Amino acid sequence: MTVLPNAAGVGFKPQHFAAIRETAARIGFFEVHAENYMGAGGLPHAQLAALRADFPISLHGVGLSIGGAGPLDADHLARLRALIDRYQPESFSEHLAWSSHGTEYLNDLLPLPYAWETLAIVCDHVDAVQQALGRRMLLENPATCVLFAQSTIPEVDFLAEISRRTGCGLLLDINNVFVSASNHRTDPRAYLAAFPMDRVGEIHLGGHDSEDLPTGPLLIDAHGSPVADPVWTLYAEVIARIGPRPTLVEWDNDLPDWPVLAAEADRAQAILDGGGQGLARAS
Repeated sequence: MTVLPNAAGVGFKPQHFAAIRETAARIGFFEVHAENYMGAGGLPHAQLAALRADFPISLHGVGLSIGGAGPLDADHLARLRALIDRYQPESFSEHLAWSSHGTEYLNDLLPLPYAWETLAIVCDHVDAVQQALGRRMLLENPATCVLFAQSTIPEVDFLAEISRRTGCGLLLDINNVFVSASNHRTDPRAYLAAFPMDRVGEIHLGGHDSEDLPTGPLLIDAHGSPVADPVWTLYAEVIARIGPRPTLVEWDNDLPDWPVLAAEADRAQAILDGGGQGLARAS
């Protein structure tokens, strides 16, 4: 199985397809949400097939509910396996979150308590996913705004133990680290210092929103704006420490024109090329 290049990529959106084909933008790979391509054919698959012919692809799931208490949806897993067999993406990743309860599916990625019982469930689910897909997956750290009284394991240790038990890799979302640290009044650099960087197969960057509450600002992982300067700084520090990793710029809402998104990828690429030193915003 091939792997993603240590380069900057972006999330593919159909609105950008024509611009991508008409320009010679330096994009290392494209990422797509798996659930958007579980139909049999049509324009979405025609566009994805055209991209796949020219670029590495990262497949990012948002609906497996790996952190849920119930069993995984076998039909969803089968559709995911068919999609992976069809396109042979260089990477598949999912979230440390839950999004379903029984037959009810929620349009959100919800947090879970970090306890030994929950850890065992998540490990069983990761094992089931990797067996069903016939490949190693990456598990992404969440952005959270609440903490659970039941949590007895720090999030970094929770992720590290899942990776140790199952052999899965980790997807480090640095914006999520910044959002969670701000919301919980903790130090994002301490979190990153403890993170098992040797397990990181991909990095995510994205924008966030802020709401003013009586208790202070609440950050939301919104993916609808440029990457914030503090997140770029944390990213550069990580790259300086561990070397280049495949890096995705996420922008899913309030989509800009293609040149704006390409410029964000250029900035990430400059940091990768500079070994963590290229912080100047691309023009």
